Amino acid sequence: MKKYVFPFILLLLLVTLFSLLPGKIPSLFAKDTGVKVVILGDSISAGLGVEPEQAFPFLVQDMLKQKGFAFVKITNGSISGSTMAGATSRLKWYLKTKPDILVLALGANDGLRGLSTDLMTQNLEKAIILAKKNGIKVILAGMKIPPNYGAEYAKAFESSFVSLAQKHDLPFIPFILKDVAGKSFLNQADGIHPNPEGHKIIASTVFDIILEQL
Repeated sequence: MKKYVFPFILLLLLVTLFSLLPGKIPSLFAKDTGVKVVILGDSISAGLGVEPEQAFPFLVQDMLKQKGFAFVKITNGSISGSTMAGATSRLKWYLKTKPDILVLALGANDGLRGLSTDLMTQNLEKAIILAKKNGIKVILAGMKIPPNYGAEYAKAFESSFVSLAQKHDLPFIPFILKDVAGKSFLNQADGIHPNPEGHKIIASTVFDIILEQL
């Protein structure tokens, strides 16, 4: 009988430990080391037109904390007006902080300016390759453009994100403005940038996919 006592006690301790935890235990990262997430985006991620604490990166950080993932720290490296051309150089700077996860949320300005989708794809892929070479998990956020840019260009633009996500086997958000774009009550007067309510919806989308990578 004694030989069964120790395994039973060990099992009981493990069950008790798991029941006290506020959320799931990350499979790839440890709490004591922390997890660093960098968001590289444009004015949407930067929170143009809203207060910093109303932008989705801040909201995601707060959601993580509430769910027991306070050890995950988000750095918002987004700059209004930025395009994919600067993605690699900006990432090089953030490599100093040794991030674990990179959220690439660029493309809106490339599309609005009608830039070459081939060049856009090349620039974005360089950043993806650099991140992976440094052991960083990449989450790719896709973007779409209004139909007035032409069906052919709009399709090529959207497909560039899909192809890169498939090629590099990346966690993928097909459209970061899903359920927000085109809805006046979720956007500011310019019809492009989300208002605080719109950012809440984006935060929920981004939170879910970050959580899947922990």
